[in-house]
Amino acid sequence: MQRVVRLAKKFNVRVGAHPSYPDKENFGRSAMDIPSEVLIQSIQEQIAGLVSILGKEQLPLHHIKAHGALYNEIAKNAELAELFLMAIADYKKHTLIYVPYASEIGKKAEERDFSIAYEAFADRNYNTDLSLVSRSHPQALIASPKAVLKHIVRIVKQHKVRTLTDKTVKLLADTFCIHSDTPSAFEIVSYLSKELPNHTIRIKK
Repeated sequence: MQRVVRLAKKFNVRVGAHPSYPDKENFGRSAMDIPSEVLIQSIQEQIAGLVSILGKEQLPLHHIKAHGALYNEIAKNAELAELFLMAIADYKKHTLIYVPYASEIGKKAEERDFSIAYEAFADRNYNTDLSLVSRSHPQALIASPKAVLKHIVRIVKQHKVRTLTDKTVKLLADTFCIHSDTPSAFEIVSYLSKELPNHTIRIKK
């Protein structure tokens, strides 16, 4: 974490916390049935660990975004969304919350005056209910840099996403996620850095 924070400082990249279920074995991508107080404590400890490093490097925490299964769960589970907001309440005044469009966490965060940014996924396909296509599906990922660019431009300019069933659904996005473990992640980011300025769109990083 310290190495990544120092790289972010060197290249003027904003830093965000990415807390998940305490599920190291599955990289936070499996939901866990754990007591509320245990989940809250875990989320707070994960964020505090990063904030401590940021303090030493004199950098602010720019945003908080849930990861993996927790991200997907708070998008549709209002009670769990409330729990997540309780866990991050100390960061409410100065930190953005990245949330999916039309989600429970987005609605709850707005009701409680959190500052939010809508996030969409640049390297993932969507279902018609705006959930992500399961990683077990062969077309879950968008691996081609050109296809990713087309996907992003449609969302930004048309406020719509084309789903796996070839339908278009409304989707707003202020920022886009590209997963570091997508095999072509480096090629995608490099291509977008070169091509996005040609499309006269600006997105938050």
